[in-house]
Amino acid sequence: MDWRYIALCCWLASLTSNALADTQYNGTAAFEQRYFLQDPLYPQQPRDSASVFFAPELYTSFNDGQDSVLFRGFYRFDQRDSERSHGDVRELIWSHVGENWEIKAGIGKVFWGQTESLHLVDIINQTDSIEAIDGEDKLGQPMVALSFFKDWGNFTLFALPYFRERTFTGEDGRLRGPIPVSGEDALFESKDKNSNRDWAARWQKSIGDWELGLSYFDGTSRDPDFVTTVNEQGEVKVSPYYAQIRQVGLDVLTIIDAWIIKFEAIQRTSLAQDYWAMVGGFEYTSVGILDTVYDIGWLMEYQYDDRQELATSVAQNDLMVGARWVLNDVDGSEMLVGVVQDLDYSAVRSAFIEASSRINDHWKWRLDAWFFSSDETQEPSYLLRRDDYVQFSLEYYF
Repeated sequence: MDWRYIALCCWLASLTSNALADTQYNGTAAFEQRYFLQDPLYPQQPRDSASVFFAPELYTSFNDGQDSVLFRGFYRFDQRDSERSHGDVRELIWSHVGENWEIKAGIGKVFWGQTESLHLVDIINQTDSIEAIDGEDKLGQPMVALSFFKDWGNFTLFALPYFRERTFTGEDGRLRGPIPVSGEDALFESKDKNSNRDWAARWQKSIGDWELGLSYFDGTSRDPDFVTTVNEQGEVKVSPYYAQIRQVGLDVLTIIDAWIIKFEAIQRTSLAQDYWAMVGGFEYTSVGILDTVYDIGWLMEYQYDDRQELATSVAQNDLMVGARWVLNDVDGSEMLVGVVQDLDYSAVRSAFIEASSRINDHWKWRLDAWFFSSDETQEPSYLLRRDDYVQFSLEYYF
């Protein structure tokens, strides 16, 4: 890890010693058991894997509440994959609030987007891909963010002085290709590598029942391409390549009675190619089905990437359909199921299940499952065709 990243963590931690007027400490610890339903493609891969993680959180405010420091840490130990045993500072950020403005500095986490199946516009933080296949776990991002809150909308300008490289599954892990990606041999278009000065901006406004967001990013792509090389010993390596890109993003959400309409689109420019992509759809909620307290939300989203067969993402011409079942009980029980179907190849699809419920005030169980089907060798999902898995988690909140 770069010394500047460590120095930033130490400086922000020292701020809390000034005045701990209002300090809160909590977090999560969990045990997870993952079981793969099929034998692996590669002999060193396991059929099952257990892991534990610890995610503490500390929040303190001072200066009459105008200043605060938030820390969120994370560490996982994995039984099988040494690359999945890792720690990260998810957030360690100082905030100062003015009358109609706010400034944040440190390591932060920012989410942009509205849709369920794919988050195209979300680009500030790097994906922690060894955590889950859905790409929703993110690494902390060093940043300075200046926000203004006006009648014409909320506007935030981001300075991103340091780039975090994506995490990748190791040789003893699953959900990977035949050759593990060598993160240590990362390649960059920018001569400054991790120190390229990225920046971004976002405008957001609520207009009646509409939520609108417009964003711009200029810097190192969070989505790497992959380069295959052969060294002098004849060993084949796959290395990530991080290009310089410019991206314009639009996200929209509106609620019309029981309907939620969602949409995201991006236009991305780089030296290698220019393209646009979109995802859009709806969620319709049936309240009190069959005269019960249960609600069901019906989801449908279409994913498109105009690179088509050249797209590095699986979402180039796909349709997601799903259902969200909410029990409305005191334990917050709910389940989400969905299927993503490739519209170009009938045999290429994936499915997922997410279910969770509280046991009591401190304990919660969670079930996650993913299933993959592909017989098209040119599709990225073909590499995961035998990696169907079910994962059970027992989480403790303190």
